[in-house]
Amino acid sequence: MSSAAVVQTGAAPASNAFWRRALRHRSFTVGALLCLLVLGAALLSLLWTPWSAYEIDVASKLRPPSAAHWLGTDVLGRDIVSLLLVGARATILVGIIAVGIGLTCGVCLGLVAAAQRGWTEELIMRFSDFTFAFPAVLSAIMLAAVIGPGMVTSITAIGIFQIPVFVRVTRGSAGAVWAREFILAARAAGKGRFRITIEHVLPNILSILIVQATIQFALAILAEAALSYLGLGTQPPQPSWGRMLNDAQTLLFQSPSLAVYPGAAIALAVLGLNLLGDGLRDLLDPRLARQR
Repeated sequence: MSSAAVVQTGAAPASNAFWRRALRHRSFTVGALLCLLVLGAALLSLLWTPWSAYEIDVASKLRPPSAAHWLGTDVLGRDIVSLLLVGARATILVGIIAVGIGLTCGVCLGLVAAAQRGWTEELIMRFSDFTFAFPAVLSAIMLAAVIGPGMVTSITAIGIFQIPVFVRVTRGSAGAVWAREFILAARAAGKGRFRITIEHVLPNILSILIVQATIQFALAILAEAALSYLGLGTQPPQPSWGRMLNDAQTLLFQSPSLAVYPGAAIALAVLGLNLLGDGLRDLLDPRLARQR
């Protein structure tokens, strides 16, 4: 039997074992279901919504739940269900791009810091500390003053804030791997730092980065909602869960459900990602995997 066949037959049982453990893990299962619910809502909005999320019908404003409008209408007569579905699309889009920016830049810088050490590591970590001093809201305010508020402002501000988080996680995890014996063996075999980083260091910290990405995704959703609520993020007429909260703040006593629905949507999305991250941490940790 060839080596490729051995690898394939060995990978299949390992994959099956992982999914069997995953389905038995309550945190992973519940988190995955909640994340799939939010993702399904966003995908569904691309094909169908009960009503147009952009069409204003003032004559139908603030209507209670009914057969026509399952969750009622807002102050502009827009259907709440349609707003929630389309708002999920904007929230997920901002989160994916922002976390992607932080993950790509942060992992690259963290790997370089762990591999080079010396003044290179010091320069990268001090840059990380400087960037970390500017939270997403403050960065969004500065960007809004230059280019104006909008989805691009949200993505840029949240993405910049994500970079130092991934730099620190990557540098710490990669530094521990660089001290392992198999890295010394790879260096003795004549492999360069770049090749060792790609072939040995990155695969060994990939599970940590995946878990951290899910956590940062949840934080990105909260940040996007906060920026949209403050008027710095997604702008009208594009629906957003944060914008829905902003529109509902003056009607809390008259129609509190207008704030409950988007708030519940944000809470479910963040809860799902946190549970998914906890489940992935347990499943991808070999020490915990052996205990299950």
